[in-house]
Amino acid sequence: MLTLDGLEMIAVLVVMGLFIKVLEQFGMFEPVGGEDSVEDDFELSTVCHRPESMDKLQEQTKFTKKELQVLYRGFKNECPSGVVNEENFKNIYSQFFPQGDSSMYAHFLFEAFDTNKNGSVSFEDFVFGLSIILRGTINDRLNWAFNLYDLNKDGCITKEEMLDIMKSIYDMMGKYTYPTMQDDAPREHVESFFQKMDRNKDGVVTIEEFIESCKKDENIMQSMQLFDNVI
Repeated sequence: MLTLDGLEMIAVLVVMGLFIKVLEQFGMFEPVGGEDSVEDDFELSTVCHRPESMDKLQEQTKFTKKELQVLYRGFKNECPSGVVNEENFKNIYSQFFPQGDSSMYAHFLFEAFDTNKNGSVSFEDFVFGLSIILRGTINDRLNWAFNLYDLNKDGCITKEEMLDIMKSIYDMMGKYTYPTMQDDAPREHVESFFQKMDRNKDGVVTIEEFIESCKKDENIMQSMQLFDNVI
């Protein structure tokens, strides 16, 4: 059983951590045999979307060429067309969390990776986001998480937006939440979240308040270091 007690302060880690577990589950971090074969995939693939060159992606991200090859092999195995739409994203999460309903959580995460807002996530979109989550500075990672929670992208997180996020996490975890949650548990967590994050008590959490509060939380800072050596 997984306890979600205190989730209001570690939701950022839940978002990132569960995403990494899904990647591992679907072989995104498994080593590949040789470099040439993956380079050939880039050059010869007849997929709908052909990624930019390895060298260019290496310049634009914080991954090495070998790491990009590993990520591309896993991405191509799961997404032969070269892009992921929201339905694909939801299907992947539903396989990993069959005990709950992960569709809304997958929707929010898909929106965060679909930076062009064209309804699809390419390999470039994928590695740009992953580079921030795994190799970015603390500020980079917290900015990414804040953008995920700021559903309407107006520069602040409202209680309604945080409630939607919390409900999506609870729905996804399903019967594995312990103790069995009450209907008002997500809202209680949101209230606790705002008591800690909303420094000036104006009813919204700004990016400055979010980053400051997270940086002052020792558990969040220690847990973020877990992402440093994922690949």
